[in-house]
Amino acid sequence: MSSLRPRLAVLRLPLLAAPLLFAACAAAPTPRAEGPLVISTWPFGKFANDIAIASLLAGGARLDAVEQGIREIERRSSDGSVGLGGRPNAAGYPQLDACIMDGPGHRAGSVAGLEGIVFPITAARAVMEHTKHVMLVGEGARWFALEQGVESIDVADLEAKKKAWVARDRAAEVDRAGHDTIALLVLDADGHIAGGCSTSGAGGKLPGRVGDSPILGAALYVDDEVGAAGATGVGENVMRYCATFWIVELMRQGLTPQAACEEVVHRIARLDPRGYKLDICFVALDKQGRYGAAASNQRFPFAVATKDGSQVLHVEQVTPR
Repeated sequence: MSSLRPRLAVLRLPLLAAPLLFAACAAAPTPRAEGPLVISTWPFGKFANDIAIASLLAGGARLDAVEQGIREIERRSSDGSVGLGGRPNAAGYPQLDACIMDGPGHRAGSVAGLEGIVFPITAARAVMEHTKHVMLVGEGARWFALEQGVESIDVADLEAKKKAWVARDRAAEVDRAGHDTIALLVLDADGHIAGGCSTSGAGGKLPGRVGDSPILGAALYVDDEVGAAGATGVGENVMRYCATFWIVELMRQGLTPQAACEEVVHRIARLDPRGYKLDICFVALDKQGRYGAAASNQRFPFAVATKDGSQVLHVEQVTPR
């Protein structure tokens, strides 16, 4: 695993540092995959990766691979933090967020605060492919998903929960645990990139709270010229810094995915009053089939799949500087 964690002094340079020095960073040892590549967050990402890589190796389209992989995690409600089985908000019901992005054409779709829809990632893809918009939220997102035939459950019981919340019948103790996300990135055999993200959000969140997961440039960003990045953790600490966009831009300047993920953790820690106590993690890949991951203050497991197999790897938290 040592090759997953390069430490480069030149990463202390400001964002607009000399391209030649960034090119030196790119030469550091880094994992590289031949052919299709899938990387995703957390050990449960392996379930998604296995489906996605099988689809790609069978000649399937990259967006199908992304959607099918993430749908499996939504179906499983993995780790109690994705799908309708995820942790409820403070009013006692789940509100789901998801987005999808395709490198060619920079197309994207997103849904937020979605209620009663089994596969938010499918709803997000429908927004991308069947509307002129990028994001739909709340009731409008649900209506659209239903019109598109996305599987749903009855939400009649939510009205009473909402009225109780408005009347301030609020539990003194709310389960605020959990803020995991499935963020999945795909590099297909033709060198094109796509990605997706889905979550039920932080447990015990205020009704209507939206984290980073459906926000392009926060939890997910894809650039077909460069690469892609995905995030998981406390959404507020990701979205305030446009973290995945930042990672991709550092890769554009020559950093490897590994170095770019680590550098963004360091820079956010330098700017944020919390320092490294951010609870944020990143995965990234580039056009060359290189990949990496970084975490602010925990051991971070992530999943990788190629034509040669599927596995769960990990990185330790970055070393503060």
